[in-house]
Amino acid sequence: MPDPQAPRRKATIYDIAREAGVSHQSVSRFVRGMDMRASTKEKIRAAMKVLDYTPNLSARALITGRSTRIGALTHELHQVGPATVIQGATAAAREAGYLLDVFTVDMGDAEEIAEALRMLLQYDLAGIVAFASTDGIREVFEQTAFTVPVVIASETDEPESVDAARAATHGIDDLVGHLADLGHRSFAHIAGPEDWAAARNRLHAYEAAITRRGLRSRGILHGDWSAKSAHDLVTAVPDEELPNSFVSANDQMALGAMHALHARGLRVPEDVSVTGLDDTPEAAYFTPALTTVRLDFRSQGRDAVRGLLQRIDGTDPLGAAPEAPDTPRPVIRDSTGPAPAAR
Repeated sequence: MPDPQAPRRKATIYDIAREAGVSHQSVSRFVRGMDMRASTKEKIRAAMKVLDYTPNLSARALITGRSTRIGALTHELHQVGPATVIQGATAAAREAGYLLDVFTVDMGDAEEIAEALRMLLQYDLAGIVAFASTDGIREVFEQTAFTVPVVIASETDEPESVDAARAATHGIDDLVGHLADLGHRSFAHIAGPEDWAAARNRLHAYEAAITRRGLRSRGILHGDWSAKSAHDLVTAVPDEELPNSFVSANDQMALGAMHALHARGLRVPEDVSVTGLDDTPEAAYFTPALTTVRLDFRSQGRDAVRGLLQRIDGTDPLGAAPEAPDTPRPVIRDSTGPAPAAR
């Protein structure tokens, strides 16, 4: 009788071949990252999952002469958005037989970005992916001589001609429409850093939504994505210039805005409504619960790695067609209510 405490024998490519109903040569080609039919890849992946098979990446690298490591640059992993993007990216890399080496940098510090790239390029990497689209990172990447495929995986600037309702950030248009339906006519936008494409796109979507509806914008406050930045900005707004609704470019800045308003003796949403963007897990537990837009961060990370792997391998090593990311959609909670004049 087998000893249940004995170590389980590691599955071989022959075991995988029997489970998948394919030849062991096909499994070997799959492990080496060679091209083959998508249906065969799916059978092999399923068999590997059933048998809990993990390829020996070091051996594969020796056989193919190619690295199985990907360098990744990101920022502020303590924030939910970047952290969830990296989770999706790591899962996609692992599924394709690669490891993701993550470096966190200040995306506004060109020298720090350049130093991180110098360190990464000392290693044997298959490719490099950056998970932020800032002016600084694009400038550094353009000035760097890469010997491996590179992807900057984030938003690009939306053309001015793109209607807010059809832009990548069209969730903001939905939020402005929601507030307008509640009687709000006076707005302000708490924007992200001016050197971020994502912040510029969200600002453009906000301005287009305001203009299209004939509403009034009292101004733009540029934060740095943090709750503190928005708290300080809203605290500094004179009483006579306060709008009756703030549209924030992310949930953290919305949180800071709500705390600043509370400190001024104002109620949310009775006196001022506040919205965010991202729908972080904590957003539902703010006081009051935050009205926001839900974004699919995991798909962003997965799609970025997929794009890099296609450049590395010339094919799609993840096999099946990518799942369409969830459409950004508003999540209406308690931080928005009828405009004071509408009560």
